Amino acid sequence: MDEITISGQVIKAGQKARIEVPVADLYTGTEMNMPVHIIRAKKPGPKLFVSAAIHGDELNGIEIIRRLLTMKSLKLAAGTLIFVPMVNVYGVLNQSRYLPDRRDLNRSFPGSPKGSLAGRIADRFLNEIVHQCDYGIDLHTGAIHRSNLPQVRANLSDPETSAIAEAFGAPVMLNANLRDGSLRQAAMESGTRILLYEAGEALRFDEFSIKAGVRGVLKVMAKLGMIKVKPGRRKKLPPFVATNSVWVRAEGSGIVHDIKHLGDQVVKGDVLAEIGTPFGEVISKVKASRSGIIIGKQNIPLVQEGEAMFHIAYFDDADDEEVAEHIENLQGALEEDDEPYPVPVAH
Repeated sequence: MDEITISGQVIKAGQKARIEVPVADLYTGTEMNMPVHIIRAKKPGPKLFVSAAIHGDELNGIEIIRRLLTMKSLKLAAGTLIFVPMVNVYGVLNQSRYLPDRRDLNRSFPGSPKGSLAGRIADRFLNEIVHQCDYGIDLHTGAIHRSNLPQVRANLSDPETSAIAEAFGAPVMLNANLRDGSLRQAAMESGTRILLYEAGEALRFDEFSIKAGVRGVLKVMAKLGMIKVKPGRRKKLPPFVATNSVWVRAEGSGIVHDIKHLGDQVVKGDVLAEIGTPFGEVISKVKASRSGIIIGKQNIPLVQEGEAMFHIAYFDDADDEEVAEHIENLQGALEEDDEPYPVPVAH
């Protein structure tokens, strides 16, 4: 089994290591490092990285990785697992999506060792971690004041990527286009297959999103043969692939009274929310432009005309009622204590 070298440190088969990868110092002279935790099985197998906080205010992924690292039953049967709980350490410190130079790290790949701060971090992460892996799971949340239903975005036209996306078991899968400068685009060009997991809201822990993320990472590892798990007692829930999605925007400015919520099934023409004045008059009704499932929504109860309020995914080959039931079943399963995650077994 080949060796892995990260920041000059060699990690051999069967070893574990925690490495602080230097990125760039603060102007105070304080060293800034990207924390990396590596676990290698003695048996060769796939190399998988799990990363969080590319946007520094997206915290659910940090907790997902923490729970996986503290899971005593998690033992690798084969391959290599690399955890990067905070890619954008600067953003986490400042509780900000961006870096100090106001750049979005997920629009700065592949970066450059002599570029901007964002470019240097992107280059270091790509070359030290991503290029050494066959697969990756990048953990995200919605933006500030916006929540996302747990969902996986990936290149579903690639059969192997689609297979691991299905294994993850999120309520909704989207065949997402690649964006210039994104980690997914840079990873694909180097041959690393990536899933992007979106769930919850920035600067908040959401228990459903966290449990669904832990469960999903374990299921992908089982699919790749990296861990062995006990057969689940529950019926496998079918995956649903959204063919497209649309944001519904406010047609007026005012105070929002939500009628529909995250995960709800809606029919074209349904009233999603009312927008009113401080005196109680309703000045506008926000209506669904298509039938589907609400997979994202704005949370702040104040809105300006034209702002995006509800993100609706639609499914050409599936019954919306089935999708809504799938979401409810998953939430119910994760809320119960008897079998919240796939259970790794000794090998």
